[in-house]
Formats: sequence, structure tokens, C-alpha cells
Amino acid sequence: MATIIIIASLLFILGIFILSGKGDNLIAGYNTASKKDKEKYNVKRLRLVFGLLLILLAPACFLLNYKDYISGLVSFIVITVILAFVAIILGNTWAKKK
Repeated sequence: MATIIIIASLLFILGIFILSGKGDNLIAGYNTASKKDKEKYNVKRLRLVFGLLLILLAPACFLLNYKDYISGLVSFIVITVILAFVAIILGNTWAKKK
């Protein structure tokens, strides 16, 4: 249980850090992109998408501590995959400049 609390807390703190505008280098792909590629994205929207992804994953971690471990694990994986797909789609559509 302590490990899950630590991981969930780290995800939540990293999400807040990205939302505050100080964690742009933590966004995968954005940190290594060229200046030309970075100009294609609205960084505020990109921060919002990936900051919220981390914040929403934090409470999902507690599913791993569910009494029936397999059900909790399956639920966690399903939620993680859905949130990842939503974040990828929003990151490549809504967060891109037109």
C-alpha cells in the first residue's frame, strides 16, 4: 500500500508541476523536438493534456490495491490505455496550432 501511495503522489505532483508551466521538459517528445517542431504546438494546451493525464492516473493507481488483485489490475490497465489514447489524440489535434 505504501508503494502505491508513493507512486500516486509522484504522478499527482508531476501533473501539477507540468500544469504550472515548469515541466515542459518532462513531456515526452516535446523536450527533444526542434524549435521548428515546438512552434507547431500550443504549449499551454499540451501542458493541460499531459498534466491532467498524470493527475487522473494518480487515483487509478489505487485500483492496484483492490482486494481482488486481478480485477484491480485489469481495471488499472483499461483506464491507463483509455487515458493514453485520449491524451495522444488530444495532443496531436487540440494542442496543435492550425
